[in-house]
Amino acid sequence: MARYKYIDTQPRLVPVDLARQFLPGTIEHAVNHLLDHAIDLSGFDARFRNDATGAPAYPPALLLKVVLVAYAHGVVSSRGIERLCQEHVTFIALCGDHPPHFTTIAEFVSTVGDDIARVFAAVVAICDREGLIGREMFAIDGVKLPSNASKRRSGTRADFERQAAKLETTAHQILRRHRASDALATEPPLDEKATRRVARLERDAAELRTWLAQHPEDRRGPKGTLRQSNRTDHESAKMATGKGVIQGYTGAAAVDAAHQVIVAAQAHGTGSEQEVLLPMVDDLRGHALLADASLVTADAGYHSEANLGALEAQGVDALVADPELRKRDERFATQAHHRAKKNPLHDKSRPESPEPRLYQPSDFAYDPEARTCVCPAGKSLYRKGQNLVVGRHIGEMFRGAKRDCVPCGHRAQCLRTPETTAVRNVAFFHGRLDKPPPERGVTASQRMKARIDDPENRQRYAQRFGVVEPVFGNLCYNKGLRRFTLRGRAKVEGQWKLFCLVHNIEKLAKLRYAA
Repeated sequence: MARYKYIDTQPRLVPVDLARQFLPGTIEHAVNHLLDHAIDLSGFDARFRNDATGAPAYPPALLLKVVLVAYAHGVVSSRGIERLCQEHVTFIALCGDHPPHFTTIAEFVSTVGDDIARVFAAVVAICDREGLIGREMFAIDGVKLPSNASKRRSGTRADFERQAAKLETTAHQILRRHRASDALATEPPLDEKATRRVARLERDAAELRTWLAQHPEDRRGPKGTLRQSNRTDHESAKMATGKGVIQGYTGAAAVDAAHQVIVAAQAHGTGSEQEVLLPMVDDLRGHALLADASLVTADAGYHSEANLGALEAQGVDALVADPELRKRDERFATQAHHRAKKNPLHDKSRPESPEPRLYQPSDFAYDPEARTCVCPAGKSLYRKGQNLVVGRHIGEMFRGAKRDCVPCGHRAQCLRTPETTAVRNVAFFHGRLDKPPPERGVTASQRMKARIDDPENRQRYAQRFGVVEPVFGNLCYNKGLRRFTLRGRAKVEGQWKLFCLVHNIEKLAKLRYAA
């Protein structure tokens, strides 16, 4: 029988040269060199007041090194980072064999704020000097992630008023029933369970009243629409995702197409991607990254007339898809056959109606210059009147002829009630009464639609997916960014930039920066 050497796996003490644990080409080596030699961290000194008195503090460079390398390995929790500093040789070298307490790490991450923004800008500048930023095309996209807040604590001021009144009423009813028993010969005592319940109800009602006093106005969107507030994190938003409704933030990023470097990163407490586009473009311009020949791309979630008009006014070359882009692209004709089945645990959609889909105005061939309209059956419709006003929206109304509509074989798809409705009416809107009417047929949306339908521009826009989607895949799956662990927009944006910073430093490490 063969004999083998005994393999001893027992713990032992071995000498370790901490300075030689950072191998060139690794994220640890790049982080250590950047924070020690290339980036000015003097801005972090303002948070300390121990020049003459007090205990020595952990150097910000040490804490930042530990957090960045931990995020690169998919460890987000402060307790997990502390454990790495106690057990992992690389982290022991990063912290100089002085592992910080998890509370120190948590406080540092939650207070980096503007300081990490300056570090992020400095790393982007280093990536630019190393030739990693091409400035030819930027792809803007975002990811919706939950924060450290419960969506059950969301609502309007009216909702919270009703909740507080209901809690107070319930507490009074319990006490009233107890007082009603005073007429009995022997008064039953208020049991311990009821006492705790009354105290809890009164405490929750008092918290609601305090929050209402601190926030006298409802939260509203840019257009004045009413939005729900969250009593745990007032700046977060309740937003719908593919896996249900979450309470959190949208992490937005602008990615350069040359080497997929994140050149701008912001966090917004809104589920509307349209509100994020212009701030991201302003961020690109503020850091002198947006050149005259630069192309900015974004998907249909960022499409709006206001955004497109603002980009044109600023002279920004952009390609922003409209919601109907894929319907016009023959390459996506069979996309429904390749979609994954919905998860029954997260599918909140209504079952599909067995009734056929009715023709929408987009199915009609409308020419705003000639002011003509042709139905899907190829019949011309008559223009009805000069102007149509519905809800302060200005448009045109077209109506089919009885000789065409009555014998038509498309009636089941064209009319909701074909048995009682003779002809089809269809309207097209192009402005509002309270806004100056745009030049007919040349709105920003229509110009963008014509541009993106051009084969050359369609090919340029198709590159967006391969530029930005792998970046979010790296952050969310490789780095373990499933949720933000903080509350408040400033803190969440700081954590978002930390993850984006890790991604950029990895690009430098693969380039063997400072090797």
